[in-house]
Amino acid sequence: MMRAHSPAEKALLALRYLALSVLAVIFLIPFYLILRNSLMTDAQINAAQWQWFPLHPHWSNFRQLFADNTAFVWTGLRNSALIAAVTLVLQMLISSMAGYALARIPARGSRTVFQVILLTLMIPGAVTFVPTFALMAYIGGVNTLWGILAPGLFSAFSIFLFRQFYLNFPTEIEEAGMLDGLGYGGIYWRLVLPNSRSVMMSLGVLAFVGTWNTFLWPLVVGQNPSSWTIQIVLSTFLTAQTVNLHELFAAALVAVLPLVVVFLVMQKYIVEGITFSGGKE
Repeated sequence: MMRAHSPAEKALLALRYLALSVLAVIFLIPFYLILRNSLMTDAQINAAQWQWFPLHPHWSNFRQLFADNTAFVWTGLRNSALIAAVTLVLQMLISSMAGYALARIPARGSRTVFQVILLTLMIPGAVTFVPTFALMAYIGGVNTLWGILAPGLFSAFSIFLFRQFYLNFPTEIEEAGMLDGLGYGGIYWRLVLPNSRSVMMSLGVLAFVGTWNTFLWPLVVGQNPSSWTIQIVLSTFLTAQTVNLHELFAAALVAVLPLVVVFLVMQKYIVEGITFSGGKE
């Protein structure tokens, strides 16, 4: 039987739900504004009298958006999806291999390597931005999709969490693999990697969302419209010469929908990822 709550506990529970409801409304306000403005004209958006929702939604804004040959929306969506997907797969593969090696393979200096990786987390991105761009320009990565995604393939944060996860990985599974004649590579590929789905899905979602939302690096490297991401395309609707608010909000809604779908489908893995940072040393 469930224990009956005291009046004080009921009041505290009600306050918690009230606080969560208020925070939920605050976080949903930007999405409401994007949806509202995407279905209005520029004149309605800039009108002095506030309108909660248009009486006659302009669904034609989306048709106009994709018909605009100067907007490059399809190009931006395609490039963002490709860059985010490739970054997700390769970053998870590289980070999981590095994390497993640091956690399980006895090697001289591995602890020092791990400490150096952790030190990179303390270096601001602004410090490495110019050297990274100079390197990409030297090897021909400017105006290419691989030049945009290459720096995101290495993630010290993901390596750290993978290492912590593998420190708690059951040694019995690895010992069984060794008895079957598998080396470290075989154990990782056949036994460890298939049992790392939860942590890979959790970090994969964060990698996908982070890559999709990146603006400054694609702006600097992807100077040609053919290599623009959706975030760069959004910036073209609001310039010193032109102000196209209804298409801007329509494009913003289109850009945010994939992230909403990914979050709703994968949110349980994001919550599980919080537990992966603990572990033994």
